[in-house]
Amino acid sequence: MIDRPLFLSAVTLIVVGIVFSYSLSAYTVLLYHTKPYHFLLRQAVAGMAGIALMWTIARMDPKKAVPWIGFSVLLFSTVLMIATPFLPESIAHTVGGAKRWIRLGPVSLAPVEFFKVGFVFFLAWSFKRRVLAKHATADRHYTLKEEFLILLPYIIVFALAMFVIAYFQNDLGQVIVLGATMLFMMIFAGSSLRIFGWAILGTILAATGFIVTSPHRIERFKGWYYMAQNTIAKLFPQWAHAIPKVNLAEEPYQVSNSLHAIHHGGLFGVGLGNGVLKLGFLSEVHTDFVLAGMAEEIGVVGVAAVSGLLLFVIYRLLRIAGRVRENLYYLYCTGLAMIIGFAFVINALGISGVIPLKGIAVPFLSYGGSQVMALSIGIGLALSMSKDARL
Repeated sequence: MIDRPLFLSAVTLIVVGIVFSYSLSAYTVLLYHTKPYHFLLRQAVAGMAGIALMWTIARMDPKKAVPWIGFSVLLFSTVLMIATPFLPESIAHTVGGAKRWIRLGPVSLAPVEFFKVGFVFFLAWSFKRRVLAKHATADRHYTLKEEFLILLPYIIVFALAMFVIAYFQNDLGQVIVLGATMLFMMIFAGSSLRIFGWAILGTILAATGFIVTSPHRIERFKGWYYMAQNTIAKLFPQWAHAIPKVNLAEEPYQVSNSLHAIHHGGLFGVGLGNGVLKLGFLSEVHTDFVLAGMAEEIGVVGVAAVSGLLLFVIYRLLRIAGRVRENLYYLYCTGLAMIIGFAFVINALGISGVIPLKGIAVPFLSYGGSQVMALSIGIGLALSMSKDARL
């Protein structure tokens, strides 16, 4: 039987995202001289198509549908992601120094959003065949070297994906989400904590390398540290003299106004559509800063309710993972839960100034048809797998 609570909670989040794509885009509509319902209509079309796609996949036989859909998404997104940097400006516009979107008429596509779902499926399929199978048949513990050799193909694949996303698309945030997901899926597949620790160390070193070799990432880190040093000095004045100082001409604009929006909203918000910080003070609030815009309009209580719904989606995915008979389904559902969870946590910590901003969309809620459609496919596959779950 299909997991209806998961389907209904995902649909509710999509609808909430559609509502706020209209409420929070008021200034952006004026800035780009678009029609008042431009963002609402685009998000509504993507949302309704995603819901239909989710339900259609959910009703399919998982044994037949899951493999070909999973591999199709992986192949389709990988080809597009590699090709995007080399496409002409008329098809793939350069934004922020990188080409991340393919535009064909009214349709805009972000291949990396679909790649995340395909990558999770690939890891689940491959871990089941290689890692779980070896650990299940082994009558001894593997050495660190043996475990490393087992995981080496995945490390190489991830390194290639990391290079394409972080270098060509200039999107380190997505690499962090995929890297964290892969690390936890390694544990779910039976790898030891030793290899997990070494993998974390390698990921940190690689991420540091991408940061120090990119001027705009260095500036973003300095902006975050500027905010952090002031906060630490206020919380622990006795340590203020020992904190290394970074002086900037002005506070990081986006994070500062994001915090103002959260503060202005208070517990219950100023009312849907009545936000002030979205009116040019917090740019693109309907995308990466959607949580800050929501906090101003529906307050901390409203954001907590929406966040609780998102956590419920993660819980249902993990519940399915714990009940399915097939290891592929178990690994896929846990991986999809990690993708959603890490994206939400990184975004929430970024807009509140706890960590540097990464430009990660909030699953289902941020404006963008690609992430809604990709997650709808991902949830649809999980719903199909839920029919294999033990009662």
